[in-house]
Amino acid sequence: MDRAFKRRLEGRFAERLTGPVRQRHDETEIRIAAADVTDTLRTLHDDPAFGFEFLSDLAGVDTGTYMQVVYHLWSDTTSDWLRVIADGLSREDPRVPSVTFLWKGAEWMEREAYDMFGITFEGNRDLRRIYMPPDYTSFPLRKDFYLADDSARSPGAGVRHMERVHDPRNSTPGNTLRRARA
Repeated sequence: MDRAFKRRLEGRFAERLTGPVRQRHDETEIRIAAADVTDTLRTLHDDPAFGFEFLSDLAGVDTGTYMQVVYHLWSDTTSDWLRVIADGLSREDPRVPSVTFLWKGAEWMEREAYDMFGITFEGNRDLRRIYMPPDYTSFPLRKDFYLADDSARSPGAGVRHMERVHDPRNSTPGNTLRRARA
């Protein structure tokens, strides 16, 4: 853990932090409000004292009560990875500013978080579905997402057709590697 890095973060961002700076092993974590994402990340990227020029990952999180966006950053100014959590986004309309003006590769990561969690990244020039069909109306990684047949399926209902083990088409008993025993 880089204790000097923790002190630099506390000194620079004290008024923006929504919780304590946490450190564990080679990771440092700060929490900020969604309104502070642009200024905080711009400072972390542009200020030579921090120099976080590499965005390793950006992900959405659904806690069940609110949404988060998590940024994982790396810099050669510290031995620690930095996790920045934009905290407390509304579940009904989660919005956070885009960071594509700092890291061009964030566009795809933001699209993934939009597609899976429904988080809107304001300023992303190409915010559209990346995995799901364009007309899909739900967000599969949210805690309130259920498959259509899950609500009607009781634990004793058995195995759905798509989950059954079967031999490949056009196979014969002699060319199948392994047969399931009944």
